[in-house]
Amino acid sequence: MFEGVYVAAATPFTHNELDEKAFRELIRFLINGGVSGIVPCGTTGESPTLSHKEHNRVIEIAVDECKGKVKVLAGTGSNSTAEAVSLSQHAEQTGVDGVLLTTPYYNKPTQEGLYEHYKTIAESIKIPVMLYNVPSRASVGISVETIVRLFDVKNIVAIKEATADLNRTSQILQGTKHKMEVLSGDDATNLPLMALGGVGMVSVIANIAPKLCSDMVKAMNNNDLKQAQEIHYKLLDLSNSLFTETNPIPVKYALTKMGIFQNELRLPLVPLSKQAQPILDHDLKSLGLI
Repeated sequence: MFEGVYVAAATPFTHNELDEKAFRELIRFLINGGVSGIVPCGTTGESPTLSHKEHNRVIEIAVDECKGKVKVLAGTGSNSTAEAVSLSQHAEQTGVDGVLLTTPYYNKPTQEGLYEHYKTIAESIKIPVMLYNVPSRASVGISVETIVRLFDVKNIVAIKEATADLNRTSQILQGTKHKMEVLSGDDATNLPLMALGGVGMVSVIANIAPKLCSDMVKAMNNNDLKQAQEIHYKLLDLSNSLFTETNPIPVKYALTKMGIFQNELRLPLVPLSKQAQPILDHDLKSLGLI
């Protein structure tokens, strides 16, 4: 259902307003790069600073640009279950193919709380749900046992694992009898996760290198491990330099250097530091991206 490369799309701003034209240009660039889907309003899309009106509008633009071409997996998570239900229901009405639900942040629910949170949202809509486990940002993670339990909820079908913990990936696949779709949320471990049985990635680096990411997934699907490995190592330095500072600071800088965006973020995020810029410039040039 969600195999392949899904791009955690950055959100462009001009004078602190949503730049719809630039967002549409980014989506077209990604589609031309062969990606399987777009993920608007995730962390890379600066969802914490989007108003509800902007959040809904970003999803509407994504659906309009992607319709009939690639899937849209909308970020509709929140640390308020009621808010996540509302955002998810709007996304469903807009016509998305599924929703991505981050682990609730700051309020640190128990595993039972996580179970009830996800179950409540999933049962409020009919479209597929992808869980998103990112303890580095949320301070709490979904246990393997809770994930296996949630897989019994009819429309919870996939998970984005952003831990780089390959043992967890194996346990999730084993616990769900290899039926739950597991996608990497950590670009440096996209290839090893797929080697374990993962079906793809929800990727930051694909914002700027969609074709290389798509080619790597195709190589894996064609059992061409050598080709997949070559692409993995080609992307590795850039995968790491995109996280020298908080995402999406580096990727927005890169998109600006590529002429797609203006390098504008919303506070409390600020543009990439001058010390980090040469590192990213070097990795972008080495791949012929600038």
